[in-house]
Amino acid sequence: MIVSKTPFRMSFVGGGSDIASYYRDEIGAVLSTSINRYMYICVNPKFDRRIRLNYSRTEEVDVASEIEHPLVREALQFLGIDSGIEISSLADIPSYGSGLGSSSSYTVGLLHALHVYCQNSPSKSELARQACEIEIDRCGEPIGKQDQFAAAMGGLNYIQFNPDDTVDVQPVNCSEKTLNAFQKRTLVFYTGRGRSASAVLAEQYQNMKAVDSKSMVRRMVELAGQMRDSIEVGHLDEIGPQLDENWHLKMQLAAGITDSQINEWYEKGIKAGASGGKLLGAGNGGFIMFYAPLDAHEEIRGALSDLMQVDFGFDRDGTNIICSDA
Repeated sequence: MIVSKTPFRMSFVGGGSDIASYYRDEIGAVLSTSINRYMYICVNPKFDRRIRLNYSRTEEVDVASEIEHPLVREALQFLGIDSGIEISSLADIPSYGSGLGSSSSYTVGLLHALHVYCQNSPSKSELARQACEIEIDRCGEPIGKQDQFAAAMGGLNYIQFNPDDTVDVQPVNCSEKTLNAFQKRTLVFYTGRGRSASAVLAEQYQNMKAVDSKSMVRRMVELAGQMRDSIEVGHLDEIGPQLDENWHLKMQLAAGITDSQINEWYEKGIKAGASGGKLLGAGNGGFIMFYAPLDAHEEIRGALSDLMQVDFGFDRDGTNIICSDA
């Protein structure tokens, strides 16, 4: 039996610049962190040589090509595994529509477990690149590349997307004290709403051809660099306004990113003392994040008492194998 443990991620600024319709013309960049909520993938040989999958539903088939779950089907075919395997998944938080990069965490963790099953030893960057190939090229998802690299590499990173399709992951260089202070000022609430990112991202992908959209994303890329610099020099009071500007830019990129209910939650958080925040992920559901001084946290919780607060810490390790009997 092999079990992989792969973190979800929280993206702060720059989202949208990791989509090919942007970074193939101009360098993209995001600032994000992996978090201490995880996707677990368990892989085990199946004695009767069939394939059994356990996720939100159960599939049992004879060969990989018959699998309906596109990520599993393509990952097995990518690695040349055609039968005789059982795959199960568990997650610490709702994985559908969370805005925390769950599908990429699933894909990275699945590839990691399958590689070990095949007695391979890929690097974390190789896992990220292969996850991008599975999700974007093979499955045709209209998504970017940030989630795969955040899940695989782990940590707080400035991730750059280059026109030649290469990706540079640069850890943010700050003190432990600064990192802890940054983490403690961050509050996250669950909206109770799940959504598919694909429709929102597909519209955003098309809109990226417009001059106005590109100029907004260009500014978001600048904010990613500015936030990295602010953290590295310990100017944490600058982060809130950077998040706020990024959110107001992002909500203009596609019609489905926000709505009146999300805007109301956001304004309540700001009026209660947050200096910035955003909806995590593509938009329209999942988790909403605020950045605020510690003395404002209680008032923000009260203002958003209809939402469930979820405590997240920062992960530093990325994907790992936590059990291997192979």
